[in-house]
Amino acid sequence: MSSSRSDAYTAAGVNIDAGNSLVSRIKSMVASTQTHGVLSDIGGFGGLFRPDISGMQSPVLVSGTDGVGTKLKLASMFNRHDTVGIDLVAMSVNDCLVLGAKPLFFLDYFACGELDVDQAATVISGVVEGCRQSGCTLLGGETAEMPGMYAKGDYDLAGFCVGLVDGPSIVDGSTISVGDVIIGLGSSGIHSNGYSLVRKIFEESGAKAGDIVPGTDRTFADVLLAPTIIYTEHVKTVMRDMHVKGMVHITGGGFYDNIPRVLPAPVCASIRFGSWQRPAVFEWLKEQGKLTWPEMLQIFNCGIGYIMIVDRATADEILPRLQSLGSNAWEIGEITRRKEDQEQVEISFE
Repeated sequence: MSSSRSDAYTAAGVNIDAGNSLVSRIKSMVASTQTHGVLSDIGGFGGLFRPDISGMQSPVLVSGTDGVGTKLKLASMFNRHDTVGIDLVAMSVNDCLVLGAKPLFFLDYFACGELDVDQAATVISGVVEGCRQSGCTLLGGETAEMPGMYAKGDYDLAGFCVGLVDGPSIVDGSTISVGDVIIGLGSSGIHSNGYSLVRKIFEESGAKAGDIVPGTDRTFADVLLAPTIIYTEHVKTVMRDMHVKGMVHITGGGFYDNIPRVLPAPVCASIRFGSWQRPAVFEWLKEQGKLTWPEMLQIFNCGIGYIMIVDRATADEILPRLQSLGSNAWEIGEITRRKEDQEQVEISFE
C-alpha cells in the first residue's frame, strides 16, 4: 500500500501495514487447519464452507461463542501468549460438543490498542492449534486495532464455533433417569473460568511466575496458563457406537450452575466429592483464598472439565474407552430422584 495513503490512519494510531503483515504471517498456519468443505481462502469478506450432510436425516447447525476472560491478564503478566488461543477454541467447541455436534469451523476476533505483530501471531498460533485438536477449520477472523480502547500490550479475544449434528442424535438430557451414572473427565487445571479470583489470590499470595506450585514440579506460569482441554476426541470415541444421555461442559458457575442445564426437573445429580483426583492448584487456591469446597465448586471445575451421563451398562464400557485415550475419567456419581425443593446438584463431602 502507498505509504502516503495510509499516513492519516497511522497518525491516528492504526498501523495498516502491521495488519497486512499479520495476515501474511498467519496465512500458512490457518491453511493447515483446512478440512473437507472449505471453499474460501483467508482474506475474503466471509468464509465459505460446504458441510457434508450425506447420511443425515435432519441436519442441524449448532453454534457457540465465548472468550478467554481475564486469563488474558495473566498471559500479559507472564508474557506468554501461545496457549490462550487454545482456550479460545476450547470454550466454544466444548459447548457445541455437549449437544453431540461435530465442530465444522471456527472464527476468531482479536482486538488490541496497538497491534504487535509478533504477539498477535503467537496468539493465533494457539487458535490454530486449538482448531487442529478439535478437528475444525479456522475459516476466518478479524483483527481490530483500536487506539485508546486498550492499554499498550493488552488485547482481547472472542471466538465463534459452528458444528453439525443429525436431529435424532442431538444430546439434550431429556432421557436422563434415576440410576444413570455420572462420568467425569479430568481437566488440565483451571481451564478458563474464575480468573478474576485466581489473579487476586495469586497477587495477594506473593507468589512469582517462576515459583513452583505446592504439590507439583511445575511453575505458577505453567499451571495457571495450562490450556483448556478440548474434548472432541473423547466425545467422538464414545458416541461412535454408544449412547450418551447428557453432557456438560464445566465452565463459569462450576458444578452447581452447569449440571442442572441438562437435567430433567424430577431428577438430581448426586456427586461424591472424593471420587476423582484434583489437581494441586485447586488445593492451593482453596487454602490461599480461604474458601470452602462448596465455594470452590461454585466457581471452578476442581478437576472435572466435562461430564457424560449414561446408563449403568454403558458406563462400564465407556470408562475404559476414555482411559485408553490417555484421559483421566472417573465415575463420580449417579442420578437420583429429586425431593421437593431440593437443589439439582447434591455433593457429598463425606
